Amino acid sequence: MGFNCGIVGLPNVGKSTLFNAMTAAHVPAENYPFCTTDHNTGMVAMPDERLQKIANIFKPEKVVPSMVEFVDIAGLVRDAHKGEGLGNKFLGNIREVDAIAHVVRCFDAENVVHQYDTVDPLRDIQVVETELLLSDLEMVEKRIKKLDPKAKSGEKEAKNALIALDKLKTTLEEGTPAREAGLDEKEWATLSDLHLLSTKPELYVCNINETDVKAPSDRVKAVMAYAEKKSVPVVEICGGIEAELVDLETEEERKAFLDDLGLPESGLLRVIHAGYTLLNLVSFFTKDGPEVRAWSVPAGTLAPKAAGKIHTDFEKGFVRAEVYSYDDLIAIGDKHKIKESGKLRVEGHDYVIQDGDIVHFRFAT
Repeated sequence: MGFNCGIVGLPNVGKSTLFNAMTAAHVPAENYPFCTTDHNTGMVAMPDERLQKIANIFKPEKVVPSMVEFVDIAGLVRDAHKGEGLGNKFLGNIREVDAIAHVVRCFDAENVVHQYDTVDPLRDIQVVETELLLSDLEMVEKRIKKLDPKAKSGEKEAKNALIALDKLKTTLEEGTPAREAGLDEKEWATLSDLHLLSTKPELYVCNINETDVKAPSDRVKAVMAYAEKKSVPVVEICGGIEAELVDLETEEERKAFLDDLGLPESGLLRVIHAGYTLLNLVSFFTKDGPEVRAWSVPAGTLAPKAAGKIHTDFEKGFVRAEVYSYDDLIAIGDKHKIKESGKLRVEGHDYVIQDGDIVHFRFAT
């Protein structure tokens, strides 16, 4: 799987509608809060035109893309960290995802109720993010309380952990996400089991009116300005458009529909691409037996760890990686000429997987 992305936001901002459009999972999306009483998951293929071009050369029996898992998490409300609106359960669901897609209502619809009666995306963002910060602060304070007696008794690990926890506490009390606390890698390692919500990379998904597609509204512009200050990426998506796209049967029909709207790609693709960028992922490809497949790993992943994505035995028994690039394959156009052209490389344990690598892993059993 490529990554999993939790779809969060206040009730009735369009999370489940967007989830349905993205995954065609047909989860109920009704006009009242807490229609989603548990998290729903749906798998979507990561679009990558390189995979099909590789398949056109190898002509495999099976082509398998990397997958993105979307997790539709029920609407959060004020005081969710205290359990309001089943908040503790839903906050727990967020802890399990790689990234957060924060859906923000920017659309007008008199027939769709809003928790606060008015559409104000900046207020809504701050309500949700405050709940995430308060939940994290509560986790940090509990850990401080637990470790304080151990630190006072002279336990070195507890003392070191408390230094990091104090930094986190100060950061969160200032209304700043935990990811900006300035902890080093060693400090984060001692606290990894906290699974703090505000350490997760986040993007805003503005659910807009169809009329906003060509000319962003003041609401959308306000979110963009706010996001720029916080260095949070923004994706605009119209739930109605995405729902219509799902109902179209062919790629040609979908392309024509998007062309009429002046959109180069669907909102789904924009969300996936933004998520990949957010998590700093790269894709590599394998051709084994009758299958060509795409895999996604964080940039900087070493070859043995990438092999472990395929099977744990590949990582444990890793011997070498036989590697060539997608660009070289396309330029040569013949899988049999890669080796004789000198483009096939043999890499060892310290090789860092590059985006577009085509890899065959050798391992000892």
